[in-house]
Parts: sequence; C-alpha cells; structure tokens
Amino acid sequence: MTSPTTDAPEWARRRSFAIISHPDAGKTTLTETMLLAAGAIRMAGQVRARGENRRTRSDWMKIEQERGISVSASVMTFEHRGLLFNLLDTPGHEDFSEDTYRTLTAADSAIMVLDAAKGVEPRTLKLVEVCRLRDIPIVTLINKMDREALDPIDLLQDIQDKLALDAVPMQWPVGSGQRFKGVVDLSTDELVLYQRPGVEHDREAASERLALDGPEIRELLSEAEIEEARDGAEVARELCPAFNPQSFLEGHMTPVFFGSALRGFGVRELLDGLADKIPGPAPMKVQINGEQTFVQPGDKEVAGFVFKVQANMDANHRDRVAFVRLCSGKFRRGMKLKTEAGKQLTVSSPILFFAQDREIADEAFAGDVMGVPNHGTLRVGDSLSESGRMRFSGIPNFAPEILRRARLADPLKAKHLKKALESLAEEGVTQLFRPVLGGDFIVGAVGSLQIDVMRERVAAEYGLEVAFEAAPYETARWLGGTEEALEAFADRHKSAMAVDIDGNPVFLAKSNWEVSYSEEKFPELKFHRVRERAS
Repeated sequence: MTSPTTDAPEWARRRSFAIISHPDAGKTTLTETMLLAAGAIRMAGQVRARGENRRTRSDWMKIEQERGISVSASVMTFEHRGLLFNLLDTPGHEDFSEDTYRTLTAADSAIMVLDAAKGVEPRTLKLVEVCRLRDIPIVTLINKMDREALDPIDLLQDIQDKLALDAVPMQWPVGSGQRFKGVVDLSTDELVLYQRPGVEHDREAASERLALDGPEIRELLSEAEIEEARDGAEVARELCPAFNPQSFLEGHMTPVFFGSALRGFGVRELLDGLADKIPGPAPMKVQINGEQTFVQPGDKEVAGFVFKVQANMDANHRDRVAFVRLCSGKFRRGMKLKTEAGKQLTVSSPILFFAQDREIADEAFAGDVMGVPNHGTLRVGDSLSESGRMRFSGIPNFAPEILRRARLADPLKAKHLKKALESLAEEGVTQLFRPVLGGDFIVGAVGSLQIDVMRERVAAEYGLEVAFEAAPYETARWLGGTEEALEAFADRHKSAMAVDIDGNPVFLAKSNWEVSYSEEKFPELKFHRVRERAS
C-alpha cells in the first residue's frame, strides 16, 4: 500500500482503524502512546491544539478513569506522514462487546494487540471473527516485550493455529524482559534500540537504529546478543512467508510488530507500518430503492451511517452525539441530510473528535468519522444521505444475557427515569424493554458490569438513585411473523410480552428451554437472537 500522491482526492488520505484486544493487553495505553508518537499530544492525556493543553484520554468517562477500563468506544483523529487517521478505540471488557462490534462496522482495518506473555486470548478470538465477517485486514502488535515473554516463534504459531492467519513478522525481537534490547527491522537489518526505563529518551522521537554488521552495535551489545539478533532474523526469513499485500487486504495475513506501548517503544514503527499497509476507504454495500449496489468513496452524493450514539459527552449539557461514518462525497458544514425513513436534519455543527474533546469541522470526506449533535433524531443503524434513498446494512443488536427490573428510590421521578434509561439505551450498549403488563422497565445487558455502569451513570448524569433488581426472566427474543400469529402468541403470553425502544414486539422468556418450547409450539413465528437496527 503506497501513500496517495499530492494530487489524489482528499478522501484517499483517510485511514480509519479500530484497536482490538483482550482486556489488559495494553490497548488504551497504545492509543495514547500513538497520539504522542504522531505528535497529536504533548504528553499522555494532553492535546496540542490551537495552543491549548486539553485532555485527550480515550477513557474520558469518570467511571472509566476510576475503574481503569474502557466502557465506551471513542474516536480520535490525528495526522501522520501526510495521512489523516481516524482511530476508533473500543471497550476491551466483554460486557461491552456490542459497542465494539458496532464500532468495527465503521473501521477499514484493525490493530490486534496481544500480550507477549499470553498470546491469543479468548476475547481476541471473538473480535477477530467479527473482523473476518467483514474481511477487515488486521495488523498485529505483540505488546509488553519489556516483560518476560513467550518465544516469538510460539507467538506466531499461536496466531496461525488459533486465528487461521498467516503471521508475517516485520521485526524480530532480541530478548524480552530484563534482556530486551530492541527489535531487528527485517527490511533493513538494523537493530531498533530499546531505551531502558530511567534512560532519558524523547518519546516523540524515532528510536536509535544500529546496523547489525556496524561497529556501533558492539558498544552496546555483546557478541552473543548480536549473534542472537542475526540468528533470529534469519529464522524469521526462513520460517515465515513473505508479506503479500493482497492476502493482507483480504484478511488472510497479518504483519506482526513488537514493542512496549507503556514505554513508547515500537509505536512509531507501528505507525509507519500502518501508513504503508492499511487501506483507505473502500466501496460500501448499500440498497437504493430496494436494489443492492455499492457506493464509491469518490461518488458525489454525501452518504454514511450512524454506528454509535453517545449521550452526555458534555457534563454541562444533556447532549447526544451520533457518530457517523462517511462513505461517500464531500460533506460541508450546514448541509441537509436525510434518513431513509424521511427524517431531514441540517448538520450545522459537525464535530471531529479528540476523545471527549471536539472541534467544529467545516468539511469532512469519505472515511471520516463525524459527530452530529442531535436530540433523539438519529439512532444507531440510521443511514444518512442527501437523497434519503440509501440504506446501508444495519447494525446488530444481540439478545441480552442478563435482565434486570429498574426500581426507583423515589417513585415520583418515574418520568426522569424513563428519559434516562431511554437516553442510555439509544447509545445501543444496553437494551430497554417495556412490559405490556406492569409499569417497571426491564433493562437487558450482555454482562453484569454493564448494569453497574448504567447505575453509576444514571446517578452521576441524571441524579437518580435506581436499584436494578433480578427480573423473573432469563433472556429475550425479538418476534417476527404475521400480525395474526403475533396476536395469537401475545394472547397466550401476556405477562411475558414487551416492546423494545423502537416498539418491536419482544418475548421475555424465563429460560432458554422456554424459548425452544415456544419455537416448537409456534413454528410460524421467528424468535430472533439478533435484530438489525436500521432506519
């Protein structure tokens, strides 16, 4: 992949990628160190923009900072080597997997971060499967090389065996932990020197490089270490396949880098690798008047889709921002866009993001992620275009694995609770169901941590004390079928019927066995585990 020429269209400069990993592999640390290496921030957590020092931590919510975990996808924009990168940071915790899945629909590529001591972990497996469904090319960073690590051959074999990806090292590590000296750049036969903690080093500057056969390296490495570096590089070339750009773009091969995000080592080399290899905006599947076709990034009409809605990014205002991935056209501030359902809005204050910090964008192009402030007009899955005729593939909602009844300490604030739960559900991270009988809301989540986060956000952002009690249901299924069949089922199961936030009928089941039994008894109905959210 080569960088676009100076006369290339502006969209050709865009690179949108997500970072995926198992929890605690170093994803959030890598995000901030990348921004530092690209010159987007001065020090971790401080943005350099218009002469101000501004926070840019990807974990911007109070709860994220307190718990040390990511619970919401965030977007950060930065430049490197003439390209404009949109970095989509995703929650690492599996309880927030839906947010991650949706974010991946807006990415053209992904960085997979692996812990050098652990290799491929279960959460990584699931995320790679999602990438594979969309043929997203994956770049691998094996992180934490400054700690004791598995043998590099074993790590590459682990990628091959568990993920069915051909792993092609771009570098080869020399030692690990206390013995870590750096990595050999296999394209130049140079040692990229690791600066140990305590040694003064500009983290924004490129690491020192020493030729393996040059005299300078002997001042820093022993003959045994130099021999180890040479042997490792030779083994890598003999055992591993050559990098094939087409195989990478088709999602069959992953280039592998080594480093330490915490120490800032290897991050600049990773950024250069991204600039060289990851693709720009690609044609996107779309339906126009019911017919399947593709939109090209260079098409004139502005079009995109909403993959995330975030409420209350600004603590001082009850704001709601829709994250829109632009797929075609040149957007200009003040343009009118329509959803497929016919809703029209004037986008007068489009936003580009630095985590929770933002600046107004006068224009945006295919490949960009743009924030559109709105008050409930836009939902996750909405398609936007100038004509209103385009419909992009919908974004999935998954059946919750935990259901809880929301109970207020002060019943007089029921209206406030309804607004709070609906607002947070519109972000798409949790499900909200209103039973046909009874007044209590039922909240659905993938994991218990989501419930904890919702409780804390309702308290912090809306000032409401809410208890989430065990509900008499285990799972939920969206119902599909004829109106007659739905009515017949609802008559038999009134106490288990509910509607979701979009008004779709939902069956609240006491067990998976009850779902199976109902499927047998009502074969004319469909009991959906996944529902596509689309306008």
